[in-house]
Order: sequence, then structure tokens, then C-alpha cells
Amino acid sequence: MYVRYINHPFESSMRIAHLILAHNNPQQLEVLVRRLIYADDMVFIHLDKKTDAAPFEHIGNLPNVFFIKERAKVGWGAYSIVEATLNGFREILASPFNIDVVNLLSGCDYPLQNPATVHNFLQANPGKIFMEFELMRTNWQEALSRVERYHLTNYNFKGRYLLQSIMNRLLPKRRMPNRMTPVGRSQWFTAPAECIKYMVDYIDQNKAFKRFIEHTWAPDEFVFQTILYNSKYREQMVNDNLRCIDWSERNPSPKTYTIADKSVLLCSDKLFARKFDLTNHADVIQAIDARLDDNNEGNSAVISA
Repeated sequence: MYVRYINHPFESSMRIAHLILAHNNPQQLEVLVRRLIYADDMVFIHLDKKTDAAPFEHIGNLPNVFFIKERAKVGWGAYSIVEATLNGFREILASPFNIDVVNLLSGCDYPLQNPATVHNFLQANPGKIFMEFELMRTNWQEALSRVERYHLTNYNFKGRYLLQSIMNRLLPKRRMPNRMTPVGRSQWFTAPAECIKYMVDYIDQNKAFKRFIEHTWAPDEFVFQTILYNSKYREQMVNDNLRCIDWSERNPSPKTYTIADKSVLLCSDKLFARKFDLTNHADVIQAIDARLDDNNEGNSAVISA
């Protein structure tokens, strides 16, 4: 059973816009969205353009839930995931709602705290930007090749990797535009809407930067951090993205949580975690639900199967 709380005793002057990047599993996406719906918060969903939207359409009938109209075809490691994120940011900024904070999630994330706790935490930390950032030239050197070499991952033509190899053999190492210091790590973050607008405007107004990023690998993990780190917002950056993510298996993607991870997740002080698989490991999500429901005792609720 999954619970959507409605009449909350807690009132918040803050409005959060959750932007979810999704591409599959409509049932799991709906469970996540129902957990995020709270007070005046908004949920915006970017659905990969390669995905049939029909099985997801009913989710848009939930209160304060919107699908991003300008969908991008997302490729792993390609600039297209940055494009999808920017499309979401632009529609959030253009919406008539007064958004204070934007929270970037994937469709396989899940909250570890109830919405009131999330609001309390963010209200206690006004103006702070929660994202992981490591200096590529010192602490994240394995990522340097992403920016120093040409990558044609965002393109789809025969022989692109041969051309990429030739380019990197003949051309000098690439350098970040405007002598920017590259930083990054995880793509998921929580930031004030003011900073979201700054990042969107920076990319729109700096065409050379955009062209540079289009020819890097997995820019979603460093482009937004790099923009803010090289701006007046650096002092507001906190090197913590508020997510519980397990990379212990040393795979290209993080570990999928199972019921064996229950104690770790329930004891975590992080706000969100990733990643989860409702189809094969629903029990760990149900364990989190039980804890969240206990913490919301006394609220009115709508129960959904």
C-alpha cells in the first residue's frame, strides 16, 4: 500500500519543484511522485523522447504534476541528458509558480525523509546549493579526459568513433572556455531557483561553452557544478548532494538497493537515495514507506494500492 498525504499540519513558506528525469517503469514513477506530492510543491517530469508516453499519462492527473513538453532523446554519457535537464529547468522557470528550490531526481530515486523534514532542512539552509563537486585536476583526475579529449557521444553517424580517435590523435588537448576550473561528480542536486536561472542563462548566453560541452563525455556530472563553481555562487556550494548512493560495486551505475540495505537506508540522514527497482525489490521501498508513514502519524491520507 502506498500513501499520499494531504491535509498536513506543517505549513511551509517554501515551494519546491522536483524535476524527475525518467525513461521507464511507470508504476515506480507514480509511487515516487505520490511520495513527493506535498503542500504547494510541484513535480515536473521529463520523459525520454524514445519512450512511449501513453503508459505514463495518468500520472499527469495527480495534483501539481506536469510533464515537460520539450522532450529530448537521451543517450547514456551524451550531452542529450544535459539538454533534457535544461528543458526541464526552462519550463520550471517559465511556469507561473513562485519556485524557491529545484530538486533534480531520477525516476529510480526515492525519499528517505518525509516532506516536512525536507522542507525544514532547506528552510534552515537558505541559499545553499547541495551538489557534489571535486576538482578534476586534483581529486577527480580520472574525469579529466572527459574535457581534454573530443567525444562524439552525442552524435549518431557511422564512423563517429573512428573520427573521434583521429581527432584526439591529431588535435591538442582541449581547454575549458574562459579558463574555467572543471569540477563535478554526481549529476543529482538541490539548488535555489536563482541558481537554476543563472545556469540556464549562462549556457544560453555562452555559445562557445555550450559547443565545448556538447563534445565532452557525461557532461551531466560536471557541467552545472562547473558553472556555479566559477561564479559568484561558489561560496554557497555545499559538497553534499543529500543523496545516499552506493558505488561499492564499482560499476558504471550505482548499486540497486535491496532489503539487505534496509538498516543503512533507514539510519541514513540523507534526504533521498538511489537507485531502486520496484519490480524486483519492492520490499526495500515498502520498508522505507513504513518508516515514513510512522513519521506522518496523525496526517490525513489517501491510500492507493
